[in-house]
Amino acid sequence: MSKQWMSLVGALWLQSMAGTNTNFPAYSSQIKKLLSISQVQLNNLAFASDAGKLLGWFAGIAANYLPLWLVLLIGSILGLIGYGVQYLFLTNHIHSLSYWHVFSLTFLAGNSICWMNTVSYIVSIQNFPLDRQVAVGISTSYISLSAKIVTDIVDVVNVFTPSKRAETYLLMNSVLPLFFAIVVAPVIRDMKIGKSRKLSDGFRVMFVITIATGIYAVITSIKPAISKLLPSLLSLIGMVIFLLLPIVVPLFESMKEHWHKKCWIRRDPRICDFSKLEEDIKTPEEVINCGVKEDNDVGFAVMEEIGPKKMLMKLDFWLYFFVYLFGATLGLVYLNNLGQIADTRGFTETSSLVSLSSSFGFFGRLLPSLFDYLFSRSKYAISRPATIAVTLAPMTGAFFLLLNDSHICLYISTAIIGICTGAITSISVSQTTELFGTKNFGVNHNIVVANIPIGSFIFGDLAAMLYRKQENSLGSCLRIKCFQTTFIIWGCLCLLGTCLAFILHRRTQKFYTHLRGGN
Repeated sequence: MSKQWMSLVGALWLQSMAGTNTNFPAYSSQIKKLLSISQVQLNNLAFASDAGKLLGWFAGIAANYLPLWLVLLIGSILGLIGYGVQYLFLTNHIHSLSYWHVFSLTFLAGNSICWMNTVSYIVSIQNFPLDRQVAVGISTSYISLSAKIVTDIVDVVNVFTPSKRAETYLLMNSVLPLFFAIVVAPVIRDMKIGKSRKLSDGFRVMFVITIATGIYAVITSIKPAISKLLPSLLSLIGMVIFLLLPIVVPLFESMKEHWHKKCWIRRDPRICDFSKLEEDIKTPEEVINCGVKEDNDVGFAVMEEIGPKKMLMKLDFWLYFFVYLFGATLGLVYLNNLGQIADTRGFTETSSLVSLSSSFGFFGRLLPSLFDYLFSRSKYAISRPATIAVTLAPMTGAFFLLLNDSHICLYISTAIIGICTGAITSISVSQTTELFGTKNFGVNHNIVVANIPIGSFIFGDLAAMLYRKQENSLGSCLRIKCFQTTFIIWGCLCLLGTCLAFILHRRTQKFYTHLRGGN
């Protein structure tokens, strides 16, 4: 049991460094100046990072044949190459890189994220079969902290050299994921756990730690940008402490296992509290063996097991694909352009805005797990497609709110889009398993998220072209007119995604009604 929990801790540590692409807006403006590129070219670099997901299914195939620790190391090495060579270029250690070299390296770095995410998803789903949404939500929520963690490190490292922020971001993006991969590699494994009880006690502690971590991240993000070394260092130290806290769960489970072992060896009723075992012990034979019998049925609730080819032929897949495209992907495109959007409004503290979106994205990824933990079997539960539809509604309003030029509206809309994008991303992992099964999850889900680079290219280039139409003679644009039409289009697309999600809900309603009934 302790190894099971340790694998989840390893997954959330890994996820905390798997969102290296999310801090791109914090240094995108500087990259634009250093490379002397246009807004369209800058958007294409953001697209290149997302385009790496087009080959993400390679990670799914590799996970079927290779040990998870090896898949993890392959992904982190790809990131080391992709970001590391760019760092050497910006620091003048390499002089011959063209724009298309940088584009290709960004593509490689974006693909590395798929490998790390695939490993984390598989660990959470396979090692916690009856609590997969809870485990996935807790672990993936930490991916939203990547930008926050790296920004804190950059604030400390560059407190006296602010002009070197872009270089430092690229250096951290290249080395930190590899470091974390090496640290967690020994505990990242699929333990082939059979049917087991829900692990309520451990998840209660995990929720408390995770929520406290998110609150801390938000508080240290909404205040003005830190300019002194000591406050920056304290903020970073606090984040490190919160990252280490989840390890108390496997430590506690290890102690409990040791106590149970002594209990059953001695067979002494004075030290054995049988009432604490609850669902662990089902029969007298299991009491003697002090364990739970494994079963090939791991308790997954799925409509049917579907391979990639058959999945592409189903209407439900395409509804799901476009719901994700007009929801989470649209949110990611907004966050990729956050640096330029902030610049046009005269907002100078872009890094704090990126940290804010990262922190609220953290809660967005966590909330579906919390609701699943509390209401998954209650009469108040709703289907995952309906949950996505409800999540898309405020996101639609946030895009239209951005038509107001005030900074407070920028803050509010960014927070809403961050939390909604995070929620849909988290829900989608369980949605994929329920619609298409778990057997081919690694390949199927990477096909689903292939819509991210597609949307990044279409929506991002559309925004860039509309921006270029408003540029002045100096090649820049100011005030709301730069992205006004873009926000209207994005809001309408998000509204369309809401409607498609309700259609998918109607088509799958019978399955989710059956699931809630526990039959």
